[in-house]
Amino acid sequence: MNSMTADVALLTDRRYTATEAEPGKTYLANILRDDELLQAELRTRGLTSQRVDWSAPDVDWSRFQCAVFRTTWDYFDRYPEFTAWLSRIAPQTRLCNQEPLIRWNADKRYLADLESRGVPIVPSRFIERGSRTSLGDLLTATGWDEAVIKPCISGAARHTYRVNRRNAASLETTVSQLLTDENLILQPFLRDVLERGEITLAVFNGRVGHAVRKVPKAGDFRVQDDHGGTVHPHAPTSAEIEFAERAVAVCEPKPVYARVDVVRDERGQLVLMELELIEPELWLRHHPPSAAAFAKGVAALLT
Repeated sequence: MNSMTADVALLTDRRYTATEAEPGKTYLANILRDDELLQAELRTRGLTSQRVDWSAPDVDWSRFQCAVFRTTWDYFDRYPEFTAWLSRIAPQTRLCNQEPLIRWNADKRYLADLESRGVPIVPSRFIERGSRTSLGDLLTATGWDEAVIKPCISGAARHTYRVNRRNAASLETTVSQLLTDENLILQPFLRDVLERGEITLAVFNGRVGHAVRKVPKAGDFRVQDDHGGTVHPHAPTSAEIEFAERAVAVCEPKPVYARVDVVRDERGQLVLMELELIEPELWLRHHPPSAAAFAKGVAALLT
């Protein structure tokens, strides 16, 4: 059994356990910089921390007071293993965010719950596993000329496709194969993603700490840096701040940290694209003071 111990485990996945980034490894360097900022703020509150691979088989989780989900960016590819691990670890240490939030937020059907609580969302049609409806029929039923389809449990734009009547037939095989094992979500394609990008607000202890704007590369619609998207500073408007804080406020239990991704619909109204409570990229390096707010929330959880 691994004897590592600290007050706080910062959870990562096995690809990012290195303590230094080699030249040119910008992705890892960004991860380490964000974690360093959080760890420094934890130290000012008398809390030690270690970065730990969530799936490492020999970790005694009871040696940590708390485990904070940070860069567990393979959980959606190993979901049965991940949920079994959650069941094992939950009795051994506190989880941040808490286990019920993690399980709820892992499946994009949480969007329907938020809508029922008064949070405007991108219109969403959920397609149950085993369904045999065609993409063409779905576009007809919804009245959407163009849409995005993806699994309900996914990340990093995994199996995310932009679909319209011209390419629907070519995607039928892929979608039908996905539906043998997964539930899918279909949403209208919002051109605001191409025109202005996606606004991301980082929320700590219920309050917005900072925001960034994510923009897809030319010719693409995916804003993730895995697919060439770029991140830019953004001064959030009062409307964006109010929207993000309201979206977090309706969650139960209350999250210590969250990332709220918003866009504007065809009427120019703010709508929720995603609410990330598990392992959101938070870009602390773009606004180091947010690391203090994050650490404050973790410390409060422990007291």
